Amino acid sequence: MSNSPVITIDGPSGSGKGTIAQLLAKDLGWHYLDSGAIYRVLAQAAIKHNVGFADEQKLAEIAHKLDLVFSLEDEGLVVILEGEDISTIIRSEQAGNAASKVASLPLVRAALLDRQRAFRQSPGLITDGRDMGTVVFPDANYKVFLTASAQIRAERRYKQLKEKGIESNLPDLVAEISERDIRDSQRKVAPLRPADDALQLDSSSMGIDAVFKYIRTLCADI
Repeated sequence: MSNSPVITIDGPSGSGKGTIAQLLAKDLGWHYLDSGAIYRVLAQAAIKHNVGFADEQKLAEIAHKLDLVFSLEDEGLVVILEGEDISTIIRSEQAGNAASKVASLPLVRAALLDRQRAFRQSPGLITDGRDMGTVVFPDANYKVFLTASAQIRAERRYKQLKEKGIESNLPDLVAEISERDIRDSQRKVAPLRPADDALQLDSSSMGIDAVFKYIRTLCADI
């Protein structure tokens, strides 16, 4: 594994970890990994190739040969699967729930582990997910666990989806996010939890700028 520095930002769905990670990556000029997007892409690939979410062996096979390209642009993360831009498709709540299901499978997680670690390159890596600081990069230089109440996270997600022209329902989002929290925190493999040495930050009453400045200050020596 590379010795390049890593900052991990873990947390539940809608906590703002992706936005903060992208801001840090751009500010530092580092590489960026959205680990959740990898699982969303895998779920989309499974749908495309008619593979059920319970077929662990076939899902792992798809994961090993996933034709995936990430590109962090001014408008955000661009995701290309098998030559097709699926950046918008994978941001729906349905895609998120599908990703949560395939991410609970041990063979799938094992298949994607090396791929995630390969993103660790000079000058450094900012990564967000649910097990970045506990499993994928346990030796990260800085670890942050970012959270917020389910209601606040649902309201943020509702706003994001609305801005992208994706139809959604706020009460349904609250229920789906709460359900995902339970599923992600109770799964047997790499459950959602803060690393023992992670900074835990509740952003329920904080704006994106305040969260970014707070975390950037902590990493000022990089």
